[in-house]
Amino acid sequence: MYYEIRRYQAQPGRRDEWVRYMEDVVIPFQTSKGMDVTASFVDDQDEDGYIWIRRFEDEARSEALSAAVYQHDRWRNEIGPVVYGLLIPERTVVTRVVPTPVSPLQ
Repeated sequence: MYYEIRRYQAQPGRRDEWVRYMEDVVIPFQTSKGMDVTASFVDDQDEDGYIWIRRFEDEARSEALSAAVYQHDRWRNEIGPVVYGLLIPERTVVTRVVPTPVSPLQ
């Protein structure tokens, strides 16, 4: 089991719009496909920074969920284009982490 910590940079001045889109569209769509979204945050020290966390049981499940989300027609034709318009994609950082033995997140 592991987590992805995903850090995004919204287009300047558009973070509030991004957060609304994430909460109204992206997260509900991804969870409807089985994705486990653990948390989402705004960066208190970066006015355009956004972080969210997803949990995966294993690599096979991650691949299956990613395919279900990112190869879906709705993602390709509707959601994805909006996402890429609100973010600076080249500033995205994805970190894969595994909880320590006593971590409350298991």
